[in-house]
Amino acid sequence: MVNQSSPVGFLLLGFSEHPGLEKILFGIVLTSYFLTLVGNSLIILLSVLDSRLHSPMYFFLCNLSFLDLCFTTSCVPQMLFNLWGPKTISFLGCFVQLFIFLSLGATECILLTLMAFDRFVAVCQPLRYATIIHPRLCRQLAATAWVIGLVESVIQTHSTLHLPFCPHRQIDDFVCEVPALIRLACGDTTYNEIQMAVASVLILVVPRTLILVSYGAIARAVMRINSAKGRRKAFGTCSSHLIVVTLFYSSVIAVYLQPKSPYAQERAKFFGLFYTVGTPSLNPLIYTLRNKEVKMALMRLLRKDVDPRSR
Repeated sequence: MVNQSSPVGFLLLGFSEHPGLEKILFGIVLTSYFLTLVGNSLIILLSVLDSRLHSPMYFFLCNLSFLDLCFTTSCVPQMLFNLWGPKTISFLGCFVQLFIFLSLGATECILLTLMAFDRFVAVCQPLRYATIIHPRLCRQLAATAWVIGLVESVIQTHSTLHLPFCPHRQIDDFVCEVPALIRLACGDTTYNEIQMAVASVLILVVPRTLILVSYGAIARAVMRINSAKGRRKAFGTCSSHLIVVTLFYSSVIAVYLQPKSPYAQERAKFFGLFYTVGTPSLNPLIYTLRNKEVKMALMRLLRKDVDPRSR
């Protein structure tokens, strides 16, 4: 039976004990959200309009950019509202946010793993790359990632929805996340904690392990390349993705696989803020600044816009 003890909703505390910090965070979050919207929209636009970017690598990158747009939009507007004014969120709004947040977060974990697999085949099996990573497989893998994220979200949201929440309704976080909602419960949460631990292993630990294995094989393949130029080129195709993976997984693991302590809980809020706001805004910068093909595509688009003969 769905909990009815708090029909009016919840209070998202965030850093309410530090109002000065919250005003600073408002500016940082607003700026990051703007960069997220502009940067990821630009990557999607380039991937669609430039035929030279119609490859598996940029297909997955386009998916990642679209996912980041949805991911931040599912929580940042509410976060900005709470940082500046009242910190309330309705019961329905909280669980809609939780459902979308979980679904997109899990999808990103799987998608980053697929991108590592794409780089593994490109570096370790270059002659068979076009045969293995064909467009149909890319669509199937991307669809699988979205379906896995949806299923994981349905399961966890349903069990979290049935928790017996405490009357004070105060969520010590910026967004409605599973760990924070479990802490809010005034009853036995053993089942939910076990479920969250299993989901964390399947969605975080296993994909991260597969990524590390892929990059271990990539490193060995790169070291066998005789040419220094060839090694730099091979490393360049993987470095942007490796940076994104490191930033995203490090912050998410710090939230979902943390020990129970007040210090860890306070630290988790900063990490949660980073992977919900920071990484989606940094991803486009990392891929554009370190990727020659994306920069060239941007230059071609700009030249086309300013060239009167192209009209």
